[in-house]
Amino acid sequence: MMRIRLTLVLGAMISVGACSSCSMGCGVGGGASSGLEIPGVVSTTAFEPAFPALRFTRPVALASARDGSNRLFVLEQAGRVLVFANQNDSVSAEVFLDLRSLVLSPESGGGTEEGLLGIAFDPQFSSSRIFYVVHSMANPRRNVLARYRVSAHPNQADVASRQVVLEIDKPFSNHNGGQLAFGKDGMLYLSVGDGGSQGDPFGNAQNTISLLGKILRINPNAPTYVIPPDNPFVGTGARAEVWALGFRNPWRFSFDRLTQELWVGDGGENTFEEINLVARGENFGWNVFEGTQPFRNPRGFPAKQFKAPLLEYPNTAQGGRAVIGGFVYRGLKFAALQGVYFYGDFVSGRVWGLTKRQNTVVSNLEVAQIFNLSAFGEDEVGELYALSYVSGSIFRLAERAP
Repeated sequence: MMRIRLTLVLGAMISVGACSSCSMGCGVGGGASSGLEIPGVVSTTAFEPAFPALRFTRPVALASARDGSNRLFVLEQAGRVLVFANQNDSVSAEVFLDLRSLVLSPESGGGTEEGLLGIAFDPQFSSSRIFYVVHSMANPRRNVLARYRVSAHPNQADVASRQVVLEIDKPFSNHNGGQLAFGKDGMLYLSVGDGGSQGDPFGNAQNTISLLGKILRINPNAPTYVIPPDNPFVGTGARAEVWALGFRNPWRFSFDRLTQELWVGDGGENTFEEINLVARGENFGWNVFEGTQPFRNPRGFPAKQFKAPLLEYPNTAQGGRAVIGGFVYRGLKFAALQGVYFYGDFVSGRVWGLTKRQNTVVSNLEVAQIFNLSAFGEDEVGELYALSYVSGSIFRLAERAP
């Protein structure tokens, strides 16, 4: 069986303002401490092919309903959600939901970044049977957040139950964002790209009356949705759905299951790809800054006006050109990997494991390579998976064979 070897060495000295345990030229945001030591941990594991009998067509997301059923759901860009048992000998996946007649995707004349983008299951899914998807649509070009219920058959959604929750018009086909996730607070979070083209030509990411270039936070327990009263821009004249702003294309984000920290991978323009730790009301600078560097800043805003990335890496053929945000590992199999944030890059296929203490990167090491990595996902207990967009394969974090 083919395996992708992953050797992760944790534990290093870092100097002020730099990550000395870094496998690429990387900038590090946040404060750093001189001489900070982390106990050395060496863990040799592998990313091995999971579910060898299964292949998907351009998979873009993997999720669990966390309902005790131990099922996994895979989204295909063209508009299908497929479901299968989380067993390595699974030989088939059932069609849970087919939205190909609605979804604007490359197969239906859309752009390469359009399609079925994200899924999230209600925190009480086992009783409510409600879940949400976000996808692209045409005429006008827009992103649509929709609510569905499961039918009497647990592996089939009720297509007729569709309720549109939110629609966001966008001027171009690229930079859609599209991650959905519920926080521990029960609110639904949604990432939205800046609207596309190049350089955010309309300044959407810094425009507080636009939903583009933002992380949104809503309470979906209504016919459409309700604005949580503790959202940062409630009553200010800005769009009250906004939780954080200044993003270019936040394709994938996740919550740490233990700390509830919000980790966001934001795709850069020409210079840097970013990993951000996001909190209420923060502004990450795009398109005034790209990472820590000025991008379009004729008014000379200081960098300190914006939140710096936790980490940025150069947009190069060697490093990568499209960051894929991942997950902090909180599974049960690998105690040594607890707290490691795994993320990667679609273009280079490189996968890294990042550790931090507070807001300081302690180590950031290349651990694997997965061709055309499109997304990471977790199962019910927090074990980690990765998707290959072109091969349609799923990889699982696993022990390396002796």
